[in-house]
Amino acid sequence: MKKKDIKILLVDDEKDILEIVGYNLSQEGYQISTASNGREAIAKAKKELPQLIILDVMMPEMDGIEACENIRKIPELQDTIITFLTARSEDYSQVAGFDAGADDYIAKPIKPKVLVSKVKALLRRLKDDSKTSSTLNVGNIEINREEYKIINNGKEIILPRKEFELFYLLATKPGKVFTREEILDKVWGNEVVVGGRTIDVHIRKLREKMGDDFFKTIKGVGYKIEF
Repeated sequence: MKKKDIKILLVDDEKDILEIVGYNLSQEGYQISTASNGREAIAKAKKELPQLIILDVMMPEMDGIEACENIRKIPELQDTIITFLTARSEDYSQVAGFDAGADDYIAKPIKPKVLVSKVKALLRRLKDDSKTSSTLNVGNIEINREEYKIINNGKEIILPRKEFELFYLLATKPGKVFTREEILDKVWGNEVVVGGRTIDVHIRKLREKMGDDFFKTIKGVGYKIEF
């Protein structure tokens, strides 16, 4: 996908942040739109269907966490990449962000050039998707990478992007022992810095959504993760 076709939605109640971040990303050739609170972000996301949403956490009317949860419930936005850009860097705040369905968490302050590099790393996944076979079958499980869907015995399971990417990675290498470094590199990209608890959070979310029996079935095929 070309830069001119990529839409990025910036959500922050600080006009200076919207102007600075928006200017630097528009200079890269991306289409930029803005919102100043969570409710406005949901409305614009539904209308514009951006490839990337950059969310602040603390905002009036509706905060970023709630907005992210609501956006993840919209079928047309299941594949949208969501990252938080916020001064809230505590562990519990990051965990809440990932639990809400975010793909990454970027702490303020951040230099514009570094932010642009992180955005490029996140958007790189849009290119990678087209190079990968669309469907993978493992036992009774069918994984459709093109639509980000998992079919288990006829039942459809839809996961947020990062949870899907993690699940897909495990499914492509039955029996392989993955290290944390490998997972971070394959799923998050080596240019994106995430917290050490990120993988734990996503594994836990997979267990909660699929159930222990389902997860045991997946591991029973030979999936292992080295921690």
